Amino acid sequence: MKILNSKFLPLVKSLHREFLRAGSDVMQAFTFYASDDKLINRGNQAGRLFTGIDINEAACKIAREVADEGDALVAGGISQTPSYLSGKGKESVQAEFRKQVQVLTKNKVDFFICEYFEHIEEMEWAVEVCKETDLPVAATMCIGTEGDLHNKSVGECAVRMAIAGADVVGLNCHFDPFKMLEAIAMMKAALSAAGLKPYLMSQPLAFHTPDTGKQGFIDLPEFPFALEPRVCTRWEMQRYAREAYDLGVQYIGGCCGFESYHIRAVSEELAKERRKQPESSKKHDPWGESLKMHTKPWVRARARRSYWENLNPATGRPYSSAFSKPDNWGVTAGSEELKQKAESTTAEELQKVFACNSKLKWISCSF
Repeated sequence: MKILNSKFLPLVKSLHREFLRAGSDVMQAFTFYASDDKLINRGNQAGRLFTGIDINEAACKIAREVADEGDALVAGGISQTPSYLSGKGKESVQAEFRKQVQVLTKNKVDFFICEYFEHIEEMEWAVEVCKETDLPVAATMCIGTEGDLHNKSVGECAVRMAIAGADVVGLNCHFDPFKMLEAIAMMKAALSAAGLKPYLMSQPLAFHTPDTGKQGFIDLPEFPFALEPRVCTRWEMQRYAREAYDLGVQYIGGCCGFESYHIRAVSEELAKERRKQPESSKKHDPWGESLKMHTKPWVRARARRSYWENLNPATGRPYSSAFSKPDNWGVTAGSEELKQKAESTTAEELQKVFACNSKLKWISCSF
């Protein structure tokens, strides 16, 4: 298998190991978007070098090796597909899922995560395939309080995930911890009203998104390469962990932007409930107590939890605008512009999207 000989393999293991030491109870295999249709989408060369089977199998082996160094589970994930966005239908989309699920099952993952779905219909199709096995299924959509991109409410999505067979229901990506918990609360209420009791799961961004619209951070002009000024502090992650736990969320993690120190903050905040501290906390100064040795008295005054947990930090970039203006192009599955193809995006096609980027609405563009 080509990928197993990669010079990057030790680095991938090291990344898993870093999160294990930070307190992660689950090593999630790096199988995100590793479906064959994604690997050949829009000029992607990965599909010419490896198959989805190669990548998914290697990812499982790496995750299992590190999980066995501690007391962690291994999760195998599947996510939304270009096939769905291109309108190829249930049979074709589920065929992509099934190829991944077969590899994940063969490699004895402990459970599945169906994550990063923008449409409840495709999520239901994914859960159906995972339920062809005997493994538990967690399902998380990348939506917020406004619901999915076909205008199904977040509460309806939660109920439909549970009815489809998901053992764990929640959200991941696109929104910050506190925006996500608002949507999780709506899901919880809908599930309760329907008499359904799946476990709840939250894996938000580590970026603040108070100014985003329905599609969250992917609409921000800073996405994806200039998001650093939005990074949450470790103190905010401790608050997120506590608020999530108090809401009844029992699978508490993170998605894009989460570093190991963020996970360590979650683990430390819930150490009493988890009955253990993360390995990396042994030499960590969680609330700045070592600052009592600082030469400056105003810095010594920060050697306490109450200072850090009540801090309202600056943006870190003087004179920056307070909020961004999301693009909100308004296209989703069913739109001609979202149909995917194997060939690279042409210069002509790029010029069209460059032109549209300066327009107020997608509808004003001609394709």
